[in-house]
Amino acid sequence: MDEDAVRDRLRTVEDPELGEDIVSLGLVNELSVEGDEVDIDLALGAPYSPTETDIAGEIRELLLEEGLEPNLSASIPDRDSGGDEQVLPGVKNVIAVASGKGGVGKSTVATNLAAGLSQLGAQVGLFDADVYGPNVPRMFDADEPPMATEDETLVPPEKYGVKLMSMAFLTGEDDPVIWRGPMVHKVITQLTEDVEWGNLDYLIVDLPPGTGDTQLTMLQTMPVTGAVIVTTPQDVALDDARKGLEMFAKHDTVVLGIAENMSTFACPDCGGEHDIFGSGGGEEFAETHSMPFLGSIPLDPTVREGGDGGKPTVVSDDGETGDAFRTITENVANNTGIVHRRGASQPSGTGTRVSER
Repeated sequence: MDEDAVRDRLRTVEDPELGEDIVSLGLVNELSVEGDEVDIDLALGAPYSPTETDIAGEIRELLLEEGLEPNLSASIPDRDSGGDEQVLPGVKNVIAVASGKGGVGKSTVATNLAAGLSQLGAQVGLFDADVYGPNVPRMFDADEPPMATEDETLVPPEKYGVKLMSMAFLTGEDDPVIWRGPMVHKVITQLTEDVEWGNLDYLIVDLPPGTGDTQLTMLQTMPVTGAVIVTTPQDVALDDARKGLEMFAKHDTVVLGIAENMSTFACPDCGGEHDIFGSGGGEEFAETHSMPFLGSIPLDPTVREGGDGGKPTVVSDDGETGDAFRTITENVANNTGIVHRRGASQPSGTGTRVSER
């Protein structure tokens, strides 16, 4: 088969989320045929996302049926052509995890998202950008501080396959951080750019609550692929989640979806279910704002135990709660892929929605 014939066969492979075939969408960057080998570079930007894994698998199966040996690679031309001068040149995707208010479990979602992506096979880093209340080292049971190189950069410790960086590594256990905005800006920049992150598929950034200096620094200096907004079902949390949504909209940052934490408590004694913080508020919020709903996490003591004990629930729990975190992880990865594939098919398009569904 020649290149035109292979391209025609690829028109039978449909992107299930964008609703067209990969050739018409412009997702085939390059294609060459030499003998029985076919080299294809695809505009797939979310490594180990279930959807993009399925697309690649369908392509391989299709070509193998034709007696061809597929060699697949993936790149996003605009993203991967920035050179060494760009910020975080080895990081493919920066995912911000945000909330409008504190106490909704944002750090819990961030740690489980990072560990969940690592479980899928991705290379992952987690940057604890909450300089005033850093919790990531405890939630990963990470006592080893970062090592310094001769060039005065930091090598992050690694736990559960996730590279970690946090202000907690650099201060005393009980030392408060009392800084004004300019100092926060400086430290956030240093802890981002002066760290040996290496090549990562995803860098998860755990932001502090609200819409302050840290958020602005990140949005102005880092190549953010998209954001996850965490809320609980009650109206008080949703009111503040709207502010976070507006912040990302004003900075033309894609929101990958809404995650609802503490949704339902299943009582182990009475066997009943109790909506302690209300019910369905996060999903309704997502629908109202035409945002993807990533999933609900039940109010489960194992989540608290995992956070305090330093073992993320997505790693330690094979039941309903662990599955809830795995569902959110897969949805975040899939929606990250939508951002890149939509950008490849519509290079001039911008917006703050992954999809209206």
